[in-house]
Amino acid sequence: MRALRAAGITVIVALAGCVPPPAVKPPAGPPRPIFTPTSYDRVPGWDADTQADAWPAFLVGCKALRARELLAATRTQPIWQAPCSAAETIDAYDAIAVRRFFENNFTPYHVTSSEGAERGLVTGYYEPLLHGSRTQSDRYPTPLFAPPDDLLIVELSDLYPELKGKRVRGRLDGRRVVPYWPRADIDAGKAATDGKAIVFVTDPVDAFFLQIQGSGRIALDDGTVIRVGYADQNGQPFRSVARVLIDRGELTIGEASMQGIREWTHDHPEQLRSLLDADPSYVFFREVPPPAPGTLEAAIDGPIGSLGVPLLAGRAIAVDPRAIPLGAPIFLVTTQPLSNAPLARLVMAQDTGGAIRGPIRADFFWGFGDEAGARAGRMRQQGEEWLLWPKGAPLPNSTS
Repeated sequence: MRALRAAGITVIVALAGCVPPPAVKPPAGPPRPIFTPTSYDRVPGWDADTQADAWPAFLVGCKALRARELLAATRTQPIWQAPCSAAETIDAYDAIAVRRFFENNFTPYHVTSSEGAERGLVTGYYEPLLHGSRTQSDRYPTPLFAPPDDLLIVELSDLYPELKGKRVRGRLDGRRVVPYWPRADIDAGKAATDGKAIVFVTDPVDAFFLQIQGSGRIALDDGTVIRVGYADQNGQPFRSVARVLIDRGELTIGEASMQGIREWTHDHPEQLRSLLDADPSYVFFREVPPPAPGTLEAAIDGPIGSLGVPLLAGRAIAVDPRAIPLGAPIFLVTTQPLSNAPLARLVMAQDTGGAIRGPIRADFFWGFGDEAGARAGRMRQQGEEWLLWPKGAPLPNSTS
């Protein structure tokens, strides 16, 4: 939902009370996570969490993970078929049974970095509500674009197999492929965006933050509400406008929340355009159809993440998929926004983000609306992660 998306050793089960086996270190090259097997009684906060609250997120994630494995059946070893099949026998309303399911089917691994760090940055995001129209007007001046026709995506692995999964975005300039237009040029009309506006919204700052969040709901002037989600990006690097304002001395680190940035733009309207243009990255959207009534997806009622499933408020995170396997359960131990109050719970790694980089880096999905936005905008905490990986499955990024 945010911007973008084994061969190895045998997993050794670490039983409670036993000395855990030595850490498993993945091959060199960024990002470099280290997964150290442990036991659940050594995971802080595990017994205090209600893992059943994350059960809908796990089940909907299973559907996507099993489908992916079926498509890749000739190339990879199935990892999710066994635990996802076992989940079908669990009573979702039995909190103890759900906890025992994870303990019986998954081994916890403490995630650290190859540089020795045990803690990393945890930020927050949410699904905002904007107001808009299908027709541009003085009230609704700011477009949300679908991907333009001149945006090229080059799969580098087609040229160099060792670059599997790497891609670049650009445009044609004569016979040359050059970087795609940055934000300032797109807003100036240089991109091929004619006819590509999905909807027009009231506020350019709202549109800018929607690009950072990656998805949202639009209340249209005809009374309907639609969802939009991430479709593509211009390939330019993300630059934090919060960092720009901090470096200029306009805001302190403590003031540079989403709310603080909004207040600054309100007080300095003449500098708004130059501030937004300082971030050359630009996100394009698609209109997301509603889920079928009566389905698990409809019950969760969240935006679609990079795994292709709806995100459950308070139980989903965005991760760097080069370090943390997309779809995996993660036990996250951090604190509430601007607080020392603990936040320790089972979440699902079902999303990615352009600014989410590194082995111990998470973006916590708070849900929909203003209250979720207030929490997300203030969240910049330190946290630890435990990867829950299916027992008997090859550990991701392992060496043998």
